[in-house]
Amino acid sequence: MMIIARVFPVSLARHPSKQVFRGFLSLRPTPKRSTLFSPSRGRRWGLVLGTVLTTSAIALQTAVYADSVDNEEGPVERKPTPLSSLVRSYVVYTACSIPGMVDWSPTILSTLMSVPVVKRITEAVVRITFFDQFVGGESAEGTLPVLEDLRKENKGCILAYSVEVDESEAAGAAKKQEVPAYKRIVQEMIHSIDVAADFEEKHASASGVRGTWIAVKLTAMLPNAQSLINLSKHLVDTRPTVPSVVPFPGAPHLTDLDVLESPTIQGTLLTERDIIDLRNLYADLIKVCTRAQERGIRLLIDAEYSWYQPAIDAFTLALMRQFNKLPNDDTSPSSNFQPLIYATFQAYLRRTPAYVAQSLADARAGGYALGIKLVRGAYYPHETQAHASHTSEDAAKKHSSLSICPDLDPPVWATKSETDHSYNSSVKVILDAVVKDMEQNRPSTRKVSWLSFLKKEQRVGPGSAPLTIGVLFGSHNWESQKLILEELVNRGLATVEGPTENGETIVRVGDEVAPRVTVAQLYGMKDALTNYIVDRTRSSSPFVVKYIPYGTLVEVMPYLSRRAIENKSVLGNGTAEEERRRALEEMKKRLLG
Repeated sequence: MMIIARVFPVSLARHPSKQVFRGFLSLRPTPKRSTLFSPSRGRRWGLVLGTVLTTSAIALQTAVYADSVDNEEGPVERKPTPLSSLVRSYVVYTACSIPGMVDWSPTILSTLMSVPVVKRITEAVVRITFFDQFVGGESAEGTLPVLEDLRKENKGCILAYSVEVDESEAAGAAKKQEVPAYKRIVQEMIHSIDVAADFEEKHASASGVRGTWIAVKLTAMLPNAQSLINLSKHLVDTRPTVPSVVPFPGAPHLTDLDVLESPTIQGTLLTERDIIDLRNLYADLIKVCTRAQERGIRLLIDAEYSWYQPAIDAFTLALMRQFNKLPNDDTSPSSNFQPLIYATFQAYLRRTPAYVAQSLADARAGGYALGIKLVRGAYYPHETQAHASHTSEDAAKKHSSLSICPDLDPPVWATKSETDHSYNSSVKVILDAVVKDMEQNRPSTRKVSWLSFLKKEQRVGPGSAPLTIGVLFGSHNWESQKLILEELVNRGLATVEGPTENGETIVRVGDEVAPRVTVAQLYGMKDALTNYIVDRTRSSSPFVVKYIPYGTLVEVMPYLSRRAIENKSVLGNGTAEEERRRALEEMKKRLLG
């Protein structure tokens, strides 16, 4: 409380909101210094801690107002962000703006959590700051209030059980539990599908589109992620070449998983343990996908580091060919068929333009629906560092490098502008495919064989079935999100209506397009962008969704610290400073009128 008194000289029992606000004005990121814990930085951490500890008190005095936002059904109420949440956002993004803070976060958390008395304080501080900012709840059911609030504003969500395998348990160093950690994660994924489906059945939309998705992370679903790396190495070395070469990590092939059925593993990098674990992984993925198919919930297979990606691509292709298979009955319009499995395409990889084209062609030839989740990518620094070590002349660096890229150049683009171009050009190519898909599936233009009326089943041959495609554009970039809206209109996938209050046109996304195109941002980030899209679009089902991690505090803390480093590219380029400034401006309006 002494810290609070130094930050806020007025007692909390009688403080005017304006006086409380003065404490926030002293919080500013400092220039980079030689040490992380300098005296001036220590004073600022005192201010941050004081602000954190008063968040709950401020929440008790926060009035809730409501303004309105239109969706297709008419005006709906949108509750402004509570003052306590603005304070939390300001504190969190101030911390993220401190040079070195993100990099040091795992070490700082590990050190503080090792001291019994300090551990409780650390958990309390993390809970009311980073946990509440970026995590939707401690369980799937715990996220339901967040899902309800989002749906009132015509927003959907992607639920992600963000608990990672305890590596010491997997290695046998920890006490064995009745159910291994990775099996509990598989069980929770299936449980989250049921929670999502129950929620969607309660909020059925007129278009029939379900706005809740489930994210699947393969590295969390087996005892040792090294098995995926070993499979990736094997695939890079043995995949057959194709006429249209896709740069590393290449494109998946139909025969990629044949090695799991092979009676011998001689001559491969895979161990007998790897084969057993990978077979079990595939069996668990089938269970997860089967439940999702039964409950009508779409799955997003998350992308990870490039040294995992060939293996992840192989599993994803096998799942898409099985669960996204187009109906055999040629009388049933495939426009009513939605992809269940979505693969993740990372625009920062050099392969992306060629990989998108190859994937579209393969889906058309293979008679399955292609689900695409397009993102920029979050592992850029790790990819470049790992590749530099991999190509180094230093034997020790080569040995410790995780990279498996055989090329001289790293697998990622050299500049951000190249990544931006890769993302935006992929948007146009994918939307062109959506247009083609819709044209082929309209009853007036779709060719129907008279034999289909006599046969219950009709085999779909290569190239004979129209392409069915669904896409989720994940981006925090304003230019890319505006481009998506513009291209939807330019291609006739959406119509334009009168201007909004700020003078921009309204984009109406019809029920024919809604199952095919969605956009997304991370929970706790870029709410201004999310609200901008909602305000500019009209749809009977959620057009924009938020990616919501969940899990208990103790389980999620390793995820928070690790993902903070992995997602520095998301927080970089001024994003953390922009979010901090946005929260500050909103507090000014709320407190100073």
